[in-house]
Amino acid sequence: MTDPVPMDLVGIRIELPTNTPILLLREHDGDRYLPIWINTPEATAIALAHDGIRPERPLTHDLVTSLIEELGAQVSEVVVTELRGGTFYADLRLKVGDDIHSISSRPSDAVAIAVRTDAPVFASRDLLDEAGVHIRDEEDEDEIAKFREFLDRIEPEDFEHGSQQ
Repeated sequence: MTDPVPMDLVGIRIELPTNTPILLLREHDGDRYLPIWINTPEATAIALAHDGIRPERPLTHDLVTSLIEELGAQVSEVVVTELRGGTFYADLRLKVGDDIHSISSRPSDAVAIAVRTDAPVFASRDLLDEAGVHIRDEEDEDEIAKFREFLDRIEPEDFEHGSQQ
């Protein structure tokens, strides 16, 4: 397996018109996104933790995080590993002493735990090459259009040579 690619959690988005939650990860030093369709309970768990909201009583992912810590383990990382038959797979990697244990997980559960423990999230390079998408938002499109318009109007004479401030 190639080196995993660091990912940033952009957040949870809702796909319209189906109102299906999407876990959106972005390549840390790139412009590819990895959209993962997830269930509403996991979307809520991720969004709450991402926004720093702690419920009065622990949710399932809070409980799992407490169990991991109570047993002396540490979440070292999450790696979204593959897409098989339309389903994403991930590994939740736990460090116990000098050992690393890799536990197969749904990406939504693994990310919900990672966001609670400040663990880094990665995607396999092969998966990102296969399922990563380029998303431009409207703001980017407006800036590109303005810059192109500027380039169409500018002439070489508009630049002064030798002036320094």
